[in-house]
Amino acid sequence: MRVMVEYKPGVDNTTAGPNVYDSVKENLLRTVDEMAKAQPQYYQSISNLQLDYIQTAKNIIQTTVSAQKQLLGNNWTISSSGPYTEQLVHQSNQITNSTIRAVDVNNQFLINSFDTIRENLKVCNRTIDTFTEFNNNAMRAWNSIFSTAQQQQRQFLSKI
Repeated sequence: MRVMVEYKPGVDNTTAGPNVYDSVKENLLRTVDEMAKAQPQYYQSISNLQLDYIQTAKNIIQTTVSAQKQLLGNNWTISSSGPYTEQLVHQSNQITNSTIRAVDVNNQFLINSFDTIRENLKVCNRTIDTFTEFNNNAMRAWNSIFSTAQQQQRQFLSKI
């Protein structure tokens, strides 16, 4: 059950202490859950955009090459053999192979970066858990000291 707690100035809110923390925690968790609900839609939208981009790039390439072929094929005679043609094909193959290798390296770099970020988030979560446990233990120790001191003070005052 989620409880909304309203702060009222001038009213003693100390009796609602644990409820305030529980309410804040629940509200923050609910907010994160609501944001998480949209993630599948984001993934699908990004995936669709990437597929549309790829199809558009292929369409541009096919249309451009087709237009060049038609323009040059109908109006000019270009020899498809000879050293220049062979050099152009060779350079085009080299550029393509280099681009594919660069894309592969970039993709692997991004995947490794995402994996590293995920590992860092896990480390961060463990650190937060450890820090919280330490703080809770410290608070329990301080509370124990103050509680013992208050009990001793009450016993002393009751004897007077």
